[in-house]
Amino acid sequence: MSTSEQVTLNYRFSAGLETYGKLSTDELRNNYLVEGLFVPGVANLQATDLDRAIVGGIVPLADPIVLETIEELRSDFFFQRREGGIINLGGAGEIEVDGTSYPIEKGECLYIGRGSKKATFSSADEKSPALFYFLSYPAHAEYPTTFAKKEEAKRIDLGSGDTCNERSIFQFIHEDGIKSCQLVMGYTVLNTGSAWNTMPCHTHLRRSEIYCYFDLDEENQVLHLMGQPQETRMIWMKNHQAVLSPNWSIHSGAGTSAYSFVWAMGGENQRFDDMDGIAIADIK
Repeated sequence: MSTSEQVTLNYRFSAGLETYGKLSTDELRNNYLVEGLFVPGVANLQATDLDRAIVGGIVPLADPIVLETIEELRSDFFFQRREGGIINLGGAGEIEVDGTSYPIEKGECLYIGRGSKKATFSSADEKSPALFYFLSYPAHAEYPTTFAKKEEAKRIDLGSGDTCNERSIFQFIHEDGIKSCQLVMGYTVLNTGSAWNTMPCHTHLRRSEIYCYFDLDEENQVLHLMGQPQETRMIWMKNHQAVLSPNWSIHSGAGTSAYSFVWAMGGENQRFDDMDGIAIADIK
């Protein structure tokens, strides 16, 4: 584990395909659930062996937070060989990358490209701080740091009230949007009265994926489904928790109320529609 005054990192290894079905509830959660993501005044990072992703929550208060390199990266600066995507889930904030400032409100996105030497995160008001949800993957090519407002995302409306899955998808970092090396990122907002996300479900062996649920009050949770289509497991999740999804696993869920979630993935390609669909009748 790396620890500095402002940046902490824990490294975790997930259970394999042949093991996850034998895990207890606590073991399943310890392997795939990321709790305590947003820690005031800290960049709290969690590294995983799944495509070497780093997921984190960055919560600046009165003092800005500089995302410095960490020992495990063996790099001169954090983005020397990495790229990152950030979506603000809290109050107004600002991110400065190599001298250029990007004010960022809730629901807006910033992509930071490989080669960026200094990234500084700040909140407009420490009493209502920004909650910067952060995901980073290794990158072998450089793309420019790019900012996008919510209205600049590609919006897709799906589902219906009859099937309890009426929702809007906002795509930010993808083939036809913000350019990246391998990162794909956006979020989904469920309409009031809808509960299901990503159903019918799917897998994509070419990419791992990480979900972060938000806009869920303290009295409600999301039942997140994972695992092989014929051997599914479940994890109950609260607001601002993330879940790691291996490339062999489905990733779907139903909430006890409406909610939203950031989805982000990295791997072999960036095609949003590259997925292997699973019929509802075939899920076990």
